[in-house]
This record gives sequence, C-alpha cells and structure tokens, in this order.
Amino acid sequence: MGGMSTSNRKAVGDELLAVLPQDERAWYTKGHLLKLNFCLVSLVLFSSANGYDGSLMNGLQALHQWSAFMEHPAGAWLGFINAIYWLGCGINFPIAAWVANTWGRKRGVYIGYLCLILGVCLSASSHVVGFVLSRFFVGCASAWFGNAVPLLMNEIAYPTHRGIVNALFNCGWYVGGIVAAFITYGTRNMDSNWAWRIPTICQVLIPILALPGFLLVPESPRWLASKDRTEQARTILERSHAGGDSNSALVNYEMIEIVETLRAEKASHSNSSYADMVKTPGNRRRLYISISLGFFSQWSGNGVVSYYLALVLETVGITSVKDQTLISGCLQIWNLLFAVGAAFSVDRLGRRPLFMASAATMLVGFITVTGLSGSFANSGNAATGTAVIPFLFIFFAGYDIALTPFLSAYPCEIWPYQLRSRGLTVTYISVVIGIFFNTFINPIALGSIGWKYYFVFVAVLVCFGLTAYFFYPETRGYTLEQIAVIFDGENADVPAPAETAYRSKSIVSEKGMVAHEEAV
Repeated sequence: MGGMSTSNRKAVGDELLAVLPQDERAWYTKGHLLKLNFCLVSLVLFSSANGYDGSLMNGLQALHQWSAFMEHPAGAWLGFINAIYWLGCGINFPIAAWVANTWGRKRGVYIGYLCLILGVCLSASSHVVGFVLSRFFVGCASAWFGNAVPLLMNEIAYPTHRGIVNALFNCGWYVGGIVAAFITYGTRNMDSNWAWRIPTICQVLIPILALPGFLLVPESPRWLASKDRTEQARTILERSHAGGDSNSALVNYEMIEIVETLRAEKASHSNSSYADMVKTPGNRRRLYISISLGFFSQWSGNGVVSYYLALVLETVGITSVKDQTLISGCLQIWNLLFAVGAAFSVDRLGRRPLFMASAATMLVGFITVTGLSGSFANSGNAATGTAVIPFLFIFFAGYDIALTPFLSAYPCEIWPYQLRSRGLTVTYISVVIGIFFNTFINPIALGSIGWKYYFVFVAVLVCFGLTAYFFYPETRGYTLEQIAVIFDGENADVPAPAETAYRSKSIVSEKGMVAHEEAV
C-alpha cells in the first residue's frame, strides 16, 4: 500500500499518480499514514457486530442450555428470534443515513454504542423477552455502525489505499464470527445459563477495541466541505495525506476535485432525496446495483448456513455439539482468510473478475452440496454426509471473494456524495428484507423439505452471475469523485482529471489554506 507500485498505478488514474509523492518509501515508514491506517483498520472492527451475531446464533442453537432457556424454539418462533436483530437494523438505517448527512459521519457511531450497551445489558436478563429485546437493540447498533463507518473510511482513506480499505470493512464480519464461534465453543460444557450468556455479553468486546482508533480518526473532509467548512477539510487532508505539508500537490488536487464536484452536485440536486435515485439513467443503474447486490448477498445460499448451520449439519448426520461448534469456528477463520485476500486484490484484479469468480465458485460448491445432501437423505451413508463439509467451505470461499468485501464497498463507490449514504442505506435495507425473509422462512423450509430447498439458491446463483456480468461495471482506476463518469458519462458532475492535476500543481498555498477561488 505504498509509493508508486504497480498496484498503485492500477488503483488510480495517471492524473492522480502525477501529483502523488514521488518517493519510494513504504506507507508504514510515514507517521501520518501509519496513524491514518491504524485508525482505518480499527474502523474495520465495527462490522464485527453482524458477524458476531450470525455466528453467535449458530452456536446458541447448538447449546441445549440456550434451547432449554428459550423453551426449545423452532419454526416461525426461531425465525423471529433471528429476524428481530435485522428488524432493528432496518428501522435504524434510514435514520443513521440522515444523521450522517446532517451531523457528520462520526456522530451516529456514538448512538450505536449506546444501543449496543443497552442490548448487552438486556441479554443478561433472566427472561426470554429480555433476550429477544437485546437482539433488537444490538441490531440497532449494527445499523448505526454500518452506515457511518464505511462512508467515513471511503472519504478519509489515502487515494491509493481507498479500494483496499473500502473492501476490508465488511471483512470484519468474520472477526466477529471467529470470536463468537470460539467463545461459544469454550463455554459449551457449562451446566448453567452462563454457557450462552457469556458469548452473548461478549458482543461488546470488539467494538470496545475499535474505540481508540475511532476517537483518533478525523471527520470526513468531504462532509466538512459539503458544509462549506473547506478550511477544516483541507487541514485534515494535509495532516492525514501529506504529513502537514501545506503545499502538497496531492492535497491541492483532492481539494479541487472535492469542492468542484460538491458544487456541481448541489447545483444539479439542490435538495437531494431518495427520489433522485430514479431521475437519471445513471442513478437508476446505481439503484439496481444497490438493490440486487443486497439481495444476492443474502439469497445466494449463505443465509441457510450463516444462521442455521446446526440445522444444515443435522440434515447430513453431524449432530455432535462439539463437532457443530468446531466446524462453525473453522468456517469463520476460512472466511476471514479469503475475504481479506480478496480485499487486498481489488486493485490488482479488479471488481468484475472477482464478482464473476465468486458466482462461478459458489454455483459449483452449492450444486455439489445439494447433490451430496440429496444422496445422504436417500442412503444415510455417513461418508456422504461428511463430504458436504469441504464443499460448504468451497462455497464460502466463493462468497468471500466478492459478496463479503463489496457489499458495502461497491455502493459507497458508485454513488455520488449527495446520495452516498442513501445508496448504502438502500443496499442494507435490501439486505435486511432478504435476511428477515430468510431467517423467518429458512427454518420452516428446511424442516419441511430439507435439502430440496437448496435448489432455490442454485437458481439465484445463476441469476447473480448473469446480473454481475451485464450490469456491474469495473470501478478500478478512478477516484471516488471520478467514478461518476462510468454511470453518467458527459453529464457527470466532476471536473476533468487532467485539468485538476494541472491546476493542483499550479496552486501556491498561503497559510496552508486554499479556497476554491484561489484555484481558478
């Protein structure tokens, strides 16, 4: 992630490369970038809430202590217990988007912490209702974290690092999943309700670890510029991207591009709203991508395994609590490795190749799982049932290389500033609807028709591959502002990159502050 490497040349265009520092020093030898990337890696941990929840519920369903406490939930009631987390998430996401646009990217995260603490406190309740309510409030916290944090990461990251940092955010899902899986594995033999209460209460641990980095990270310079606080925005970019150099050509370039793009967007959409998402061909394509990506992220078959791994394993004869919790933990580690590997490859390989590889790998893996599950149902052969496990891992490797890193990253890239938080909200509302339906229907369908239910997801995977091929464009090599050209063509509200690079080199900055008028 440093200097003028080949990956940097693929990550940004020639115009931006021309204003980057020309030294060959690695980013980790520069104090300002080391601090910035520490903050950004800390922010990745905020996505752990979703992963912790999915893994936690898998583990709890394998514990007889939790099942007894909850009076052996099944069918629709089990689906509701899982789905109420996403109900809280869905209700809060539009509110979080409004707060992020109005009060800044960081403000909502504090609200998320309050919701998380309330949820964890309720989880210690001795009543079933307390546990169900705790899941609702933890879902609320996830919405506040999930909207503001990826926006902030995109809008503060160093230009050549943005693609990787952006893709890393959702990888934190598996950090939470790993922690939840192995805490549950460690408490499985406790005779009391603490077997499930300890993993439930520990949901607060990873967001606490993220707190120091969050407190150190500055507010989004793009949000500040949108509120006409350009001097503050420039100061942040100078400190974070140029080590305090007030004459940095890179900072000049970024400020010109940000300020002019925001002014053009405001002129075109003085009062931006969700209605603007359908007013132009470019926005309609963005909207289709945002909705479809959220849908496919939950209807590619992963929803069955993410929340009902115990039920899936039981259908192929793996019933031991030890085996189920251990497989869950190993699957989370596997997922993290592939998701992080894909995140670091987004600029080297590009978005479209990863989308297509993802669809193909998941399709092969899920068809095989379906066939083996059907064979086991007919024969009862233990070896056939066990053979399902490696293909579940293959399926998730495919999921990890695109749908994990791009679920939040792609919508954040493709929407212009005025609609970015709303675009991300649309994706997550699509996710929530898909998950709410999934978590409610999946246990009923699995209980009724078992492995035959998998055929639905085989068809969805085919649709995902076709949709990605025809509708998901490559965004590698563009800055956050320039991506608008892909969707809007000549009507894009962005300055010409070549002109911006030329002017950025010509600016003589006084007192480290350059207003837009000085750049003309």
